[in-house]
Amino acid sequence: MQHISANGLTLSYDSFGEEQAEAFLLISGLGTQMIRWNDAFCEDLASHGFRVIRFDNRDAGGSTHFTQSPAPDFAALAQAVAAHQKPKVPYTLHDMAADAIGLLDALGIKRAHVAGRSMGGMIAQLLASLYPHRVLTLTAMMSSTGNPTLASAAPDVMALLTQPSPSLAEDTLGFLNHRLQFAKRIASPGYPFDETTQRTIILEEANLANDPTAFGRQLAAIVATGDLRPVLVRVVAPTLVIHGTDDPLIPLACGKDIAAHISHATFMPINGMGHDIPLELEHLIIQALVRIAHPHRLRMH
Repeated sequence: MQHISANGLTLSYDSFGEEQAEAFLLISGLGTQMIRWNDAFCEDLASHGFRVIRFDNRDAGGSTHFTQSPAPDFAALAQAVAAHQKPKVPYTLHDMAADAIGLLDALGIKRAHVAGRSMGGMIAQLLASLYPHRVLTLTAMMSSTGNPTLASAAPDVMALLTQPSPSLAEDTLGFLNHRLQFAKRIASPGYPFDETTQRTIILEEANLANDPTAFGRQLAAIVATGDLRPVLVRVVAPTLVIHGTDDPLIPLACGKDIAAHISHATFMPINGMGHDIPLELEHLIIQALVRIAHPHRLRMH
C-alpha cells in the first residue's frame, strides 16, 4: 500500500504489473476499500499486460477522511433534491471522479482503462463522461445511472445497509456479525458464500480504517449527484456493463439502464450473480475486462 498526494488529498493505492504497461484503474464501491479488488484478481488482470491500480476512495481505507464534516442530514438532503436545490454535502461523485483523475496525474498516467463496481461504477461513468480523453475503456459493474425511476434495493437490504453497526471497540462480535449478515444477504445466490473470506475482509477493512461516519458521507455524495443519464451521451470509450441477474441491492434493470444510455455499450448479465464477485466468477470477469480492452490479448494469453 502506497500513499500519494492527489486533488488536494492523500490517496492510498496499490499497483500490480509493470509500471510502463497500459493502466487499468479499479474503483471501489460504497463504504468499501480497495482490497475488495483482491490481490489474486489484480495479479491475474495484470498478467494480461496491464498495470493494475486499485485505490481507496476519499473517506475509505488509508485515503483522506472527512471526519471534520458532520454526518449528513438525509431528510434535509432529500428535501433539497426534491426542490432541485443544491444540497449541502461535503462532496459529490464529481469530486470523487476528480480524485481518480488526480491519482492518474500524480502517477504520470495520461489514459487508462477504468472499471468500477457499485458506487465505483457511477464514478467510472462520470470519468468517461467528463474526462473522455483520459478513459480508454469503461466497465461499470453492479452499478446504476442514478435514474430515480428505477427499482431500488429490497427493503430488508436497504435496512441492513443503512442500519448502524454495533461499535467495533465495544462489541467486536456484534460488529462482525452485522457486517456478515449484510454480506451474505447481497451475495450471489448461485454460488457458495465464503464466510471465512468475508470475515477476513471485514476485519481487515476495520483494522485499516474504522470510520462510522464515512459511509453516510459517501452515500450523501451519491444522492447529491443524482441522475447521470444527461452526461452519458458524452461517453465515447468502448463500454462494458456487467450486472448480476440476482443483485438485491442494485437490481438488474439498473445495469440495463446504463447500457441503454451509452452508445454501443455491451451488456453482460451474469446468471446467479448478486452484489459481489464470487471466486468462481473472477476469471470470467477478468476475461471480459481484457476482451473490452484488447480483444487480441485474450486470444494470445
